[in-house]
Amino acid sequence: MTAATAWRGSGVDGPPQALRRVAACSLRECALSTLLAGAGTVAAIELRAYTWLALFAALVLPLGISAGLMLLMQRRTAGRSWTALWAALLVLGCADTAGAGWIYAVGLSWIGINPLNEAQVMAVQALLFMLLFVLPLWMAQHRARTLHIAQLSQAAMAADLKALQAQIEPHFLYNTLANTRYLVRHQPERAVGMLDHLIAYLRSALPDLRSPMSTLGRECELAGHYLELMAIRYGERLNVDVDCADDVRELALPPLMLMPLVENAVQHGVEPHAGAVTVTVRAQRADGGVLVAVRDNGAGLGDAVLGSGVGLRNVRQRLEALYGSAASLRLSIGADGWTVAEMSLPLSRPEPA
Repeated sequence: MTAATAWRGSGVDGPPQALRRVAACSLRECALSTLLAGAGTVAAIELRAYTWLALFAALVLPLGISAGLMLLMQRRTAGRSWTALWAALLVLGCADTAGAGWIYAVGLSWIGINPLNEAQVMAVQALLFMLLFVLPLWMAQHRARTLHIAQLSQAAMAADLKALQAQIEPHFLYNTLANTRYLVRHQPERAVGMLDHLIAYLRSALPDLRSPMSTLGRECELAGHYLELMAIRYGERLNVDVDCADDVRELALPPLMLMPLVENAVQHGVEPHAGAVTVTVRAQRADGGVLVAVRDNGAGLGDAVLGSGVGLRNVRQRLEALYGSAASLRLSIGADGWTVAEMSLPLSRPEPA
């Protein structure tokens, strides 16, 4: 793959595109410029302003030739990399400046006027070259570098998210299969029903495990299926209630973002608690964003359970990678004594800086 192909495939302007933007002009612009140059030349001849005519030719002709050479450079090796481009531009700028002085001197000598200020003309020409070509190309390179870095950052973030998701998937499947094994050993008469629910759940969930994005409504449905599986295991000890508001169901959310919160409620709220436990899942708009809350009135937060497990830690990392400071996860005890895991999300994913 050539450098130009790499730039074109990345969606970022490379040296050839930058050269074309700076040096090229439309047919309408070219015709208008030619008309103005011709009118200025005729006016200078009629007014016998030959000094101004020589100065005009000295400034305009080298710039036009430089623009044409730049358009040729975009098809050559010099236009394929920024280093080669700047090297060629340095040579072109020196030639452009020297050419302006030569045209001015020759033009005045041709009409019998002794040129005295060639250095000033060359200085003006160098300034024009800097403003018209060097500065726009430098800005184009800076913009291309910034966009390229942003694309690399997005690619790295996507790789991190896939790695975090790959950590969550076996964690979730291990817990589910362990619960199934528990039921087979202790309540074999209910094992068939448990396996039927597990098969139905996996048939629904597995296509989403490798998808980059799911929806909040879909994640709430999967959480509901999981809690129903757990309700079969725990019987009357577990009551479940899942409610996702209609106006947030289509909110984009990475797969398995909600499951660790639900698993945490079952593992640390239901399992160590002797009595009946209710686990609720609520998703609704709140304070200009979306609030997803998983609550349980089980065993509560012990000294060893502070939301630092693998599942919750990965949820926090994924939220930070996707939304930055616009999203958060908080584990606490509510005023009513219930354990609450609250995930705050923006209504839309922020654009990368």
